[in-house]
Amino acid sequence: MDFVKLILVFVETALELVPKECWNHRAVISDARRRNKRPDQLLLDRSYHHAAMKNLVDAHKRGRPDIVHFCLLTSLGSVLSKMGLLEVYVHTRDDKLIWVNPETRLPRVYERFKGLIEALYEQCIIESNGKKLLELKDGTLTDLLSTLRPDKVVLMSEKGNRLTMKELGMLLTSYKRPAVLVGAFPRGEFEERTVKVANAIVRIYDESLEAWTVTSYVICSLEHMLGC
Repeated sequence: MDFVKLILVFVETALELVPKECWNHRAVISDARRRNKRPDQLLLDRSYHHAAMKNLVDAHKRGRPDIVHFCLLTSLGSVLSKMGLLEVYVHTRDDKLIWVNPETRLPRVYERFKGLIEALYEQCIIESNGKKLLELKDGTLTDLLSTLRPDKVVLMSEKGNRLTMKELGMLLTSYKRPAVLVGAFPRGEFEERTVKVANAIVRIYDESLEAWTVTSYVICSLEHMLGC
């Protein structure tokens, strides 16, 4: 078995600051006042900004930071991560890249998580006791994969080939540093540029599943094969 580490990338993540065209909407202004921030410092969140999002392009895929929050808690808290066998990255729909230190203990409370990510957007790096925990950069998914150079790129999609958990685990452990791409947006299709970077498309069920469910399945398939 050649497996060394899994590269897990949450792609087209519904994570972004409130776009300029929404800054003056009363829903955004109200939320900004409540949190004592400027509109441009807030994460776009459908729970608070639904009315402001009605005319946004691809609104159905945007404004759900909670999805990647769940996914990150699931992945960073896994046995695979604790054993040093997991690297986690976030790619956002507007081409930001976030590196996550596997030792990072993210806030469990969603509102605190939003505050942390908003601080990351302002500072680009979050540190604690001299240790870098999160880093934000501009870049595409292609840029990220070109840097990481995985030897296999698997996109999880209900349009892919059906694999059992055992088959998925066998596939991933047959490579040294495979990358698995999981869509972290509420609904809709992957962009063509995302599909093109994958050299395998896999499904684990015949219908779409929540991103954190897929994340857990992928990690468990590896933990089972590795005897974690």
